[in-house]
Amino acid sequence: MTPVAALSSYFRKYADFTGRASRSEYWWVGLWMVVFYLPMLLVLAFNMPPTEYDAAGPLLVPVGFLIMIVYLATIVPNVSLLARRLHDANFAGWFAFLCLIPSLGGLAILVFSVLPSNPLGARFDKGAAPLMAEPTWSSAQRLG
Repeated sequence: MTPVAALSSYFRKYADFTGRASRSEYWWVGLWMVVFYLPMLLVLAFNMPPTEYDAAGPLLVPVGFLIMIVYLATIVPNVSLLARRLHDANFAGWFAFLCLIPSLGGLAILVFSVLPSNPLGARFDKGAAPLMAEPTWSSAQRLG
């Protein structure tokens, strides 16, 4: 998937927790986020007061407010993208809650997100047949 297609899919499926997302889609969106946030975080870093008694730079509040708005606006798309990426690796989207475990949860999510696509993950696609138990055979069917 190309970087532009990944970003387009990210916003088009912003609240779609079904289906799958490829590794390229997941990591291209991650790169877009870094490209977006890094300059703003650098502006924040250079506008922080050196001591508590010094005045903050003029861009501290507006840039901080912009970061907060963008972060809040992308919480749902980020979680849905992670759930779809977990589906592609054949894990339930509920594994996204591992992020709530300090340190180890983030490491587990990192490992799950770099795993290759698993064909069994197709069970999470829209319209996929639900998993069914093994069929039970009657004694007449076994003998015949």
